[in-house]
Amino acid sequence: MAKYGEGDKRWIVEDRPDGANVHNWHWAETNCLEWSRNLLTNLLSDLTILQGEANLFIKTNKVDKVDGEAYVNVRKGKIIPGYEISVSVPWEGEAKESDGTSLIKVEGSVEIPYIADENAGEDPEVRVTVRDEGPLGKRLKDAVVAKGKPLILEKVRVFVESMAKGGPAKEELEVKKVGPKKEVLGGTSTVTASTATGAVVKEEKNKKKKKEGFKSISLTERFSCRARDLYEILMDDNRWKGFTQSNAKISKEVGGEFSIFDGSVTGTNLELQDSKLIVQKWRFGNWPDGLFSTVKLTFDEPQPGLTVVNLTHTDIPEEDRYGNSTVAENTERGWRDLIFQRIRAVFGFGL
Repeated sequence: MAKYGEGDKRWIVEDRPDGANVHNWHWAETNCLEWSRNLLTNLLSDLTILQGEANLFIKTNKVDKVDGEAYVNVRKGKIIPGYEISVSVPWEGEAKESDGTSLIKVEGSVEIPYIADENAGEDPEVRVTVRDEGPLGKRLKDAVVAKGKPLILEKVRVFVESMAKGGPAKEELEVKKVGPKKEVLGGTSTVTASTATGAVVKEEKNKKKKKEGFKSISLTERFSCRARDLYEILMDDNRWKGFTQSNAKISKEVGGEFSIFDGSVTGTNLELQDSKLIVQKWRFGNWPDGLFSTVKLTFDEPQPGLTVVNLTHTDIPEEDRYGNSTVAENTERGWRDLIFQRIRAVFGFGL
């Protein structure tokens, strides 16, 4: 123990001559406002809310305002985010007759006045306004509240989770953990048999570690329909547009590409057997570059009018490019709620 009035140097954090913040002992603050502005703009712009349901067509336009402050403090590797942000998202809507004749086009705004770290566990307030307060304008506004608000809150939660992971500071922390590369004297080195063997073992361990960063999900669903009906729905872009209310483009050929959920999911057909099997490569737009998962759907019809679908979705990364660790859970929920449940609801295939 140090004497009174004398500091014990073992417990004093001194400024280093090289300015290095070893192990992030000192507070290190990263301004995240511009990063937040870019992320929220990407998440909330050009979202399809309705694409023909009840003859309504609604989408958001490019985010026109992200104001406030956002930062991440890091000390000794602990991430402490802070943010108070307001967001404004313009939207446009159109109501049509059943024959496609336009009845009205309106514009409005979605305001999120307060997204803050102190309320990270709660959904923020969302205010929807419309410029035309007539009956059709109000109908479109109500549709934005009913259908658009849950979608917008889902995107906001992605931002909140990303900030909790450190936002742009997370990448800086990972770089620091790797550390500087060692220089080799003379710019060359001699590799012995032992070091080569060690490198191979290390490489194999790294491969194993990378594989451990992936998850798989399996689901079994039952539908009151023929197997060919369900197969055709999943392989037809117009039917995809119908039950997901989003744009889709699907090739029906092996090796052909597909794009669904307004381009949020893309991939390639690996194997197709009519009414029996679909195998595809899938990737989500918010996954790290170069990562693809594998989807396998088998269709069994134990009796006419009853179809059992077995889904296996493998090689799902544990984290997306923003550090969110709920990728597998969100993917499973998407299959249940956004695909299988909506097929039952729209086409009447429920049991």
